[in-house]
Amino acid sequence: MQRSLDSSAYITAEAFAGDKAAIFAAEWFCAAREEDLPEAGDHLVITIAGENVLLVRDRTGELHAHYNVCRHRGARLCDHDNDQRWGLTLDAGVVGRNTIRCPYHAWSYALDGRLLAAPHLQDTPGFDKADYALYPVGVARWAGFVFLNLTPGEAPDFMGGLADAPRRLSNYPLAHLRTGHTIRYELAANWKLVLENYNECYHCPGVHPELCEIVPAFRTRGGIDLDWEAGIPHRDGAVTYTASGTTSRAPFPGLSDDEQVRHKGELIYPNLMLSVAMDHVAAFVLWPLAPDRTIVECRFLFHPDEMIRPGFDPADAIEFWDLVNRQDWAVCERVQSGITAAPHTHGYYSPIEDYSLDIRRYIADRQTRLSRE
Repeated sequence: MQRSLDSSAYITAEAFAGDKAAIFAAEWFCAAREEDLPEAGDHLVITIAGENVLLVRDRTGELHAHYNVCRHRGARLCDHDNDQRWGLTLDAGVVGRNTIRCPYHAWSYALDGRLLAAPHLQDTPGFDKADYALYPVGVARWAGFVFLNLTPGEAPDFMGGLADAPRRLSNYPLAHLRTGHTIRYELAANWKLVLENYNECYHCPGVHPELCEIVPAFRTRGGIDLDWEAGIPHRDGAVTYTASGTTSRAPFPGLSDDEQVRHKGELIYPNLMLSVAMDHVAAFVLWPLAPDRTIVECRFLFHPDEMIRPGFDPADAIEFWDLVNRQDWAVCERVQSGITAAPHTHGYYSPIEDYSLDIRRYIADRQTRLSRE
């Protein structure tokens, strides 16, 4: 059997700081859906690896992201929580749907980050507005998801990082789907444990009896012998992930015969997990907060044509996934608490946990790249 990562990789502040430097601040991090910013001037304030980012859509439809800090004296440009704390409504942040204004000295920026105005400095000799644009954050889009990179000048190739996911999911209308419901879970577990758990089904017979009723093959060697490329077969008569294995929702248009009765899963490092059925998608976005704390945002995506149908009710998928999710989170938390035991320096991957070995290679590759820089 193969050794897992050292236990310290999941529990120490030093390891988490290393993850922040080598991964969260360097890789493309899934942060939103495009539907979250439907109109010009719509914006989100997002925290990644302790860095506060402003994501905004301009009037041409383009998305821009910047560190949420004024170039003048470093004030936060958008900070609704702070304003609320003091009972204020400041003429600042994103104003008029086309300008970002600092609340401190009214420096104003275009949504693409260019400095537009600095009061009383316009005619100062040597002052060039081009030198004071907002600090940029990289933006990339795929399948309706928005990815950010905190070091855009050194960012790895975005499409290369997606690997084969675009090809394997090409028939699914991911970009056109809309969020029907979202559940946010707070886990007392390291983010890497969540990814490793997603990447194997050795645990499924003991942890997910209801899931194994829908996919009996998960009871046999953890599904390691399944054709994951073609999709995961359900039991006879089942076509999707609900308690009954059925639904009144129509299949997504354009699916192959296999895709109309099978299930697919993708892990897009470092923080997006996709479970794709013929009628809905469960999208899991991980927000690592501390060595032993992770927020998992689970979005349920549906076709807009289904969502406008009278009587649309996504509860069958949501309730099934919520059960499976809570089972997963419970065992992840057990692992987190267990690996703190003094004699447990590392664990092991059994041969049927082969896919979990990816996390070791992924972490090692990023740490090596960081050490060379």
